[in-house]
Amino acid sequence: MSKTIELIFDFVSPNAYLIWQPLQDLAEKYGATIEITPAFLGGMHKLTGNAPPFIRDAEVKGKNEYAMLELGRFVTKHGLSKFRMNPKFPFNTITLQRMLVALAPEQRAAFIELLLPPIWEQGLDVTDSETLGKILQDGGFDAVNLLARTQDPAIKQALMDNTENAVSRGAFGIPTIYVDGEIYFGKERLGQIEEQLAAP
Repeated sequence: MSKTIELIFDFVSPNAYLIWQPLQDLAEKYGATIEITPAFLGGMHKLTGNAPPFIRDAEVKGKNEYAMLELGRFVTKHGLSKFRMNPKFPFNTITLQRMLVALAPEQRAAFIELLLPPIWEQGLDVTDSETLGKILQDGGFDAVNLLARTQDPAIKQALMDNTENAVSRGAFGIPTIYVDGEIYFGKERLGQIEEQLAAP
């Protein structure tokens, strides 16, 4: 029986970009399916008392510098040389996350695939409605309809519910991955995730 990888996802996390393709590769290798659960990282931080590492660790001598060193190693290992830190980071993703919720589950991967390069390779400002609208229309999505649906109270509530549910299950950041009920946090856990996928 094939396994399911649940990915708790928010576009604002550079690590969500970095883990995306390696996770696809693992899913393909082991015949697993990826289920995307949109959550709002800002809400997760508020609920858990967490903070972005570059802010949380700013006063710890050497820690952020080491994190950048490890990021570079990860980029090299997985051939992600197009990665660039977005100049608007950290940016507000509430609209993008609501759009993800509004889409059918089987459409979410294509939506993510479309938006990750403009955000994390080209440095575009997806908080600008014209920029976002053009990306979506060029990618075959109905930008006007999706934007309208972000104001639907049911969509807003669903994103809040996803976020609260993720936290109740132990998540505190992005990316969080669940396989067989086991929680894994961060791109550095790919080896452990592979072990879980390989287990009978």
